[in-house]
Amino acid sequence: MKNELKTLATLALVSALSAGLAQTTATDTKSTSSPAHKRTTARKTPPKPSVESQIQGLREEMQTQIQQLRQQLNDRDQQLQQAQQAAAAAQAAAAQAQQQAAQQSDTLTQNTQAVNNLQGAVTDLKTNNVSLATTVQAEQEKVQKQIGNPDTIHYKGITLSPTGSYLAGETVYRNRATGGDIATAFSALPLENSDAAKLTEFYGSGRQSRVAMLAEGKASDDLTLRGYYEADWLGTGVTSNNNESNSYVLRQRQLWAQAQRGSLYFTGGQQWSMATEFGRGMLNRTELTPQTIDPNYVPGFVWERQYSFRVVKSFNDKFWAGVSLENPQTLSLGGTLPSNIVVLLGSAGNNGGLYNGSGAPGASSSGNVASYSFNLAPDIIAKVAADSPFGHYELFGIARFFRDRIYPNGEAKVPSSVGAYNSSEVGGGIGGSLRVPVLAKHLDLGVKGLWGDGISRYGDSTLSDATLEPDGTLALLHGFSALGTAEWHATPRLDIDFNYGGDGVFRRYFLTSPTAAVGYGSYTYSNKGCGTEPVPGTTPTNGFTPATPGTCAANTKDVQEATVSIWYDYYRGPAGRLRQGVQYAYAVRNIWSGIGATPKATDAMVWTSFRYYLP
Repeated sequence: MKNELKTLATLALVSALSAGLAQTTATDTKSTSSPAHKRTTARKTPPKPSVESQIQGLREEMQTQIQQLRQQLNDRDQQLQQAQQAAAAAQAAAAQAQQQAAQQSDTLTQNTQAVNNLQGAVTDLKTNNVSLATTVQAEQEKVQKQIGNPDTIHYKGITLSPTGSYLAGETVYRNRATGGDIATAFSALPLENSDAAKLTEFYGSGRQSRVAMLAEGKASDDLTLRGYYEADWLGTGVTSNNNESNSYVLRQRQLWAQAQRGSLYFTGGQQWSMATEFGRGMLNRTELTPQTIDPNYVPGFVWERQYSFRVVKSFNDKFWAGVSLENPQTLSLGGTLPSNIVVLLGSAGNNGGLYNGSGAPGASSSGNVASYSFNLAPDIIAKVAADSPFGHYELFGIARFFRDRIYPNGEAKVPSSVGAYNSSEVGGGIGGSLRVPVLAKHLDLGVKGLWGDGISRYGDSTLSDATLEPDGTLALLHGFSALGTAEWHATPRLDIDFNYGGDGVFRRYFLTSPTAAVGYGSYTYSNKGCGTEPVPGTTPTNGFTPATPGTCAANTKDVQEATVSIWYDYYRGPAGRLRQGVQYAYAVRNIWSGIGATPKATDAMVWTSFRYYLP
């Protein structure tokens, strides 16, 4: 700015000097060139300023202007400085305002978040209130239901449930009499030419009515205790009869206790054998029994109900494994036995203990009602099972231990125990089952079976486990059981079940001469008298002693049955279940061939059942 003022002053000075010089030159020229025509007297004018004075004036004027410009420049500098200060102050104020705005924005965001949280809390509170109201209402309904219609009975921290109990009125008609009430003795079906086979029979019974009670309680978060009781009236006391007032006795079906810790189950007491098929894993009370009215079910069904202690482990409720120790029993020896020796297997029972040692009711002799073997060790059963959307599968093995005491001189002219000794045999078998749902779960198809030595006791027909070799040693019989099942769930109320199965025993005999043998199912055995109807027993002579044909070995080869059961629910709801059932069965008992004709036994049977199940 200062340089510009100096330049401006210099230009002004130069311009003034140039003007003065020009004026002087013009005056001099005019005075020289003008002619002197006339002499005149010029007016006297004031003297003009000199160049120095003009320059001095210009200098002063320029200095004044320069001073003014300097003053203006200083004023502008001060204004600029003030403007810069004001701008800095404004910038600081703007930064402060921006910071305050940011703080206010954060505060606003926090307030917004708080408002949103508050709104969410209010919404959750409203939802919780609705849920709480619903829960309270459901709990009230539950309490009212448990008071008015309880599913279980609560007693000192445990629940008691009678589910599984029912009352039944049932009948059976057979075209060949067996004298067995509604239960069929498959291994004793009367041969076609026996006297009992010439008569039909009809019975009505309420004995299969059942009482059940499940007790369950939590001992801790991971420990559950259970106990189960189930009984019916299919037991028979020594004096039981139906002459005027049916006097049959209560019979235990299941009596067991269980401790469950997580996926591990410990169960002991009377229960279904682990050889029985289960519906889910290997859980008690899910056993799959044929839906027959006949309480002896159907040949080919593998089962026992007896004492056992088992341990079962579940793996994610999909795979199961378990082992069971079960009450053993050797069934009566079958076939023709050696006549030169005596063996001891067990006892008829001891009234001083808990086994029934009384004779058969109505008999003049003290014929044994049951025979109890002196067992060497419990039966051992190991089993694995798998559940999948494609069905339920099981595989198991049975180990059995047999023993008898042999008296080589027991049939001598002078019977003696000299030389007596014990003999033992190990038997067992392998079995399995599968059940597959098809047709959108409207049809269930199943097969099951068992094969082995000395395993006939686990078959439904209870054929013989063993016979004897000539020296009295136990000879275990090869046996099998097989059953096919189809359950059609036609409607929610209508079920139709088909079963076909059989139990069989193979021949096992030992020739003692070309025409004689001991053992089971020998070709040398005579069946010549099987076609002749015998005269009923005459002792006692009261018309109640049917007889079997004489000269008839009749070693059972197999028992087969085809049966269909129809069940319809008249009612199924909160008040329980009212059900009607009808069953038809055709059973065949085949005999091993020998000398003479090969006999067999057949029976056509019809049952009805009218049941009310407790809810």
